[in-house]
Amino acid sequence: MKGVEKMTIRKNFLLDEEIVEHLKEIAKANNTTQTQVIRNMIEEQYQKIAIKEKLEALHRIAGSATGQFVGKSIQSIKANMDV
Repeated sequence: MKGVEKMTIRKNFLLDEEIVEHLKEIAKANNTTQTQVIRNMIEEQYQKIAIKEKLEALHRIAGSATGQFVGKSIQSIKANMDV
C-alpha cells in the first residue's frame, strides 16, 4: 500500500544483552535501523505462516471437484449453464 500512511504503535520488549548486541550487528551489517530489522524478521515469519495456511487450505479442497463432470460433454454443460 504505497502512499498510505500507516499508524505506528510503540511496543516495549525485554531482550537480554546478547540479543541486543546481535540486533545491533544485524542492523549495522544491513545498514538499517534496529526497528527495521525487527519489522523485516516479523514480516518474513508472517509470510511463512500465510503461505503454510494457504497450502493447507488448498490441500483441503484438492480433489473435491474430481469426477464432477464425468459422463458429460462440453455441449451438455454449456446447455445447462445459466446465462
